[in-house]
Amino acid sequence: MNQFTKNIWEENEYNYRAAYGFIPKIHAYIHDDDENRDCMLIAPGGGYCMCVPHEGVLPANEFYDKGMNVFVLTYTTDITTSIPLKKQPLNDIARAVRFIRKNASEYKTEGKKIIVCGFSAGAHVCGTLAVHFDDVEDSNPEYADISCRPDGAILAYPVITTGKYTHESSVWTLIGQNAGEEEMNYFSLEKNVKSNTPPCFIWQTATDNLVPVENSYLFANALKEKGVMFAHYVFPEGFHGLSVPNKDFFTFNYEDYTMEQVKLAVAAVKRGEGIDVSDMRVEELKIQFADDKEDNPPEFPPNAESLYKDVRYWPDLAMEWMKRI
Repeated sequence: MNQFTKNIWEENEYNYRAAYGFIPKIHAYIHDDDENRDCMLIAPGGGYCMCVPHEGVLPANEFYDKGMNVFVLTYTTDITTSIPLKKQPLNDIARAVRFIRKNASEYKTEGKKIIVCGFSAGAHVCGTLAVHFDDVEDSNPEYADISCRPDGAILAYPVITTGKYTHESSVWTLIGQNAGEEEMNYFSLEKNVKSNTPPCFIWQTATDNLVPVENSYLFANALKEKGVMFAHYVFPEGFHGLSVPNKDFFTFNYEDYTMEQVKLAVAAVKRGEGIDVSDMRVEELKIQFADDKEDNPPEFPPNAESLYKDVRYWPDLAMEWMKRI
């Protein structure tokens, strides 16, 4: 496996105020051969506050093992919840698609499909690209004529709506608590599906404890109304954030490189260099990321892996779906 990391923006192109030195990037998992392969671009979730590791590394390994070349996107987030992200995550994923297409020969994806795959808020990033790809212009002439439309989108337990069934904290971090109706509607994805929206694969659990399962139904219904090909799976049981529920998931066996921006931001806040961070949020972050805080991951029952064996098959279902598009 050939792994490497690339910034998708030049320093003078990227100007999110609360980046704290972070630049969005892709982390690659490329096969060591000369075969061109379909590409998976993964956007982890984390409520737009972070890109959680298990929703990047685990699906990356899964789809690499299934024969794809894979990239994990660490897009712009804000753990301080101070400066609304607005369209920056959308611009990040659009540039990432263009970046991969521009370097398709080097990345061994030439002539192959690019599928975006997001989890929770990361699914909102992918879904926003799926419905708004034709809105996203790139001012860099190297990318301006390269399409950012993905060939398909996988949305895992997705944040979709800004309406009744929304995940409120994700929306607040994205566009603030006082966004106007036009902006709220723009980011309510079920209201923006068009006939040229790429095919979508959606999955969630009926018992999702964080993002209401109605989000999945809203988007599936919108796709159906516009005649867009889709698959929609709702598993009967499972908590939010299941990612790929394999042994590595339940034993926390994965790297944390997706947390780079969080670490930079928290360090700045502790130094008293946070940007527009409220006093309340400063204290919350100091407690949450205390240097002497013991890391106590959640405990899973001994039979946890078997409990969600049906959910474990979603990548296989997704691979079969990709053959149809």
